[in-house]
This record gives sequence, C-alpha cells and structure tokens, in this order.
Amino acid sequence: MRVVERNLHWVLVFFVISCSSNGDSGEQVQAPEETIDKAANQQAVGESSQELLEDNGFTSLYIEIYYVQGLRPSSETVEHFKGFLNDRLNKPDGINIELFEMDSPGQDVYSITDVRKIEDETRTAYNEGSTLKVFGLFLDGEYAENTESGSVLGVAYRNTSFVLFSETIREFSGQPLSPSTTVLESTVLDHEFGHLMGLVNAGTPLQSQHQDVEHGRHCTTEDCLMYWTAETGEGLVNMISGGTIPILDQACLDDLQAHGGK
Repeated sequence: MRVVERNLHWVLVFFVISCSSNGDSGEQVQAPEETIDKAANQQAVGESSQELLEDNGFTSLYIEIYYVQGLRPSSETVEHFKGFLNDRLNKPDGINIELFEMDSPGQDVYSITDVRKIEDETRTAYNEGSTLKVFGLFLDGEYAENTESGSVLGVAYRNTSFVLFSETIREFSGQPLSPSTTVLESTVLDHEFGHLMGLVNAGTPLQSQHQDVEHGRHCTTEDCLMYWTAETGEGLVNMISGGTIPILDQACLDDLQAHGGK
C-alpha cells in the first residue's frame, strides 16, 4: 500500500448542452459551456486530509467505487469501511458509498500511470458544493512494482483516489490459514484511506514522533493499522492476528484529532 505523490496539471472537461429553439428562428442556441474543475481531486496524497477530516467547507462525503466484474467487495467490507469513516471523519450530512461494475481493462499488470488513466476515463464524481468526492478502484491483475518478496495490495495515489488489487488480495485470502477476503479487503481499504487522511506525516502533522521514516509514511507501532508491514500481502497476512482487522494506534488518532478529525 504505497503512497504516490506527484504534481498534477489542471484538467478541464467541457459539456455542451443543447437548448430549445430561440424564438421563431428555428435554430437551436448552444448554452455557455459548463466546466468541471478536476484539479481539486488530482493533487498529491494528503493534500485533502483536513478537508476529509473536518466539517468546515465539506459537510458530506461521497465515494464511488468501480470494481471489475467478479471482484465486487462484500457487503461486510463496505459496511466496515463506512463505519471506519464515520468513526474518524466529521461529516454531519453523511457518508455515501456507491458501487459500480466495470469491464476488465484487460491487463495482467498495472502501473500507477495505468491506474491514473483508468480513473481519468472512468471517474464521474468530483467535488461539488459541500460534498467531497473520492474515487476507488478494485482491479484484477497485479501491481507493476511487485517483487518476489512483496505483493502490493493497494495504493493511495492521489488526494482523493485509491486502488485495491483485488485479484491479488483474493489469492492471499485463499491460502491455508490466511485471513478472509473481507478481513484483508477491509484492512487494505482502511490503510489506504489512512494515507488519504494524511497518515503518517503525509499531510496531517505529527503530534508525537511515531513516523517510521525508514519505511516512509508509516507508523512505528507494530500492531497499528499504519505499520509498514501492511505494505504487502506477505506482511499483512503475518500482521493480522486471529482474523482481526488492525486499528489505528493512539498516536495516529492524536494526529487526526488535532487536524480536524474525530
């Protein structure tokens, strides 16, 4: 579950709206072009951490999740994720999650460039009014940066975007004595959204020294949701004890609460 931080360009998409005929001319008049400003949703991971956590400006959250056919997350996974978000985010007007099926992009391996392209071609929801909007992908195939010793299960790659490599997750959950698919999916979802919330020291300021600098934006506490061994399937399977989804330790909670969260 790696965090990818890159500068992104402003992107505008234009929609043409046809109006009824103008007077007796019989000609149709084209309304002024309406624009959707995507730039606010195409920033570096952590840039929207405070907007996610607090209720100033954005009082509700909408998450659209696209999953490849056959890889729909379970209702238990979705309910757990929504509970995790409600426990951490101040969104008095509610949190809504919607799922949409998509065809497989037809790749065995995906780079972050590939994932960004899929989002750009698929995403429909961008920040609007008092609603902050987030995009998620559940993909088949595997991550391009996997190694023989580590298989990445998810990546937070923009300030309001994350991807889970669901086929890889299911391969791990299918191993003997491994946690269930729901437990693994839920852990990866929570972990990646933890990065979007700015953990650890990725947009949400530290209240104590608990960043494992050697392993990037992760926590030094071994049983914390944001510990670095949750980076790969191999590490995560070993990290989860008794089929229990890891939780945030007090140091991470202190960071979030000081930055506008619960």
